[in-house]
Amino acid sequence: MSKPSQKKILLAVDGSERAMDAVRYVAKFPPFHNFRVMLFNVFSGVPESYRDMEKDALFSQASREVRSWEMQQRKVINEYMDQARQTLIRSGFPEKAISIKVQNRKKGIARDILVEARNRYQALVVGRKGMSTYKEIIIGSVADKLVDRASFLPVLIIGQIPPDENILIAVDASEGAMRAVDFVASTIGGFDFKIHLLHVIRGTGDLTDEFANLFFPKEAKNKAQEEITVAFEDAKKRLKDAGFTSDKITAKVITDSQSRAGSIIQEAREKDYGTIVVGRRGLSKVQKFFMGRVSNKVVHTVRNRAVWVIT
Repeated sequence: MSKPSQKKILLAVDGSERAMDAVRYVAKFPPFHNFRVMLFNVFSGVPESYRDMEKDALFSQASREVRSWEMQQRKVINEYMDQARQTLIRSGFPEKAISIKVQNRKKGIARDILVEARNRYQALVVGRKGMSTYKEIIIGSVADKLVDRASFLPVLIIGQIPPDENILIAVDASEGAMRAVDFVASTIGGFDFKIHLLHVIRGTGDLTDEFANLFFPKEAKNKAQEEITVAFEDAKKRLKDAGFTSDKITAKVITDSQSRAGSIIQEAREKDYGTIVVGRRGLSKVQKFFMGRVSNKVVHTVRNRAVWVIT
């Protein structure tokens, strides 16, 4: 009987310090040491239109300068890739578990990464912000596109805080939430991690009791409480089956929240959870290409923590 193939992570890097944060996160996260890692870069060289300039004597000098720039940039990215590789090796990754691929840009950086990501990877890992210097962009445009379009595998968006043993999983009664639990269980089961299951119920704001009961009657509240109790028990069982002990699993319900995403982020900050795990879709029936509103807000609001978006 042939041995099962080893799980693989696609670690997309662009030569930036934020991408190196993602490399360091993978390096310091013990469960990932059981994976193979592909360090992948889409190299944006000189467009073909510039190469055509070489044929024109008037632009030959400028063309040679551009080509020289391209060669220098390729040298820089090759050195960067080797630095990333050495970071992983120093953390304990076997050399044979690390591959490097620098690919010339074909259709576009995000689209080229997505094409590579379809080669049976278990997760795509990207830095929260690449080379962009625009402060108003919380995650880089490439990372943003990857999160939106990679609906076929988990996407791990990494911030600056290094990984720790504390994982927060946002849970509701949806299949998407249970898939998030399953991914955590299969990835870090057997390791000494603490898992915090969190469910957030929105409040009714300034509505009077009469109107609040109209929009969210007592029967609906009781049913919601019953559903999340069942969901918590299901999640705990899946985690225990993967090797987690009861003392490593906690569960909490936050009620009357003004913002579910805001409460998830606040809980992570107050309790110092370095990694937040969300399902790509919650209870919404929106086409799976799109993320649920809560997951989307968490991804675009958290700045320095890791957010795992599980499909």
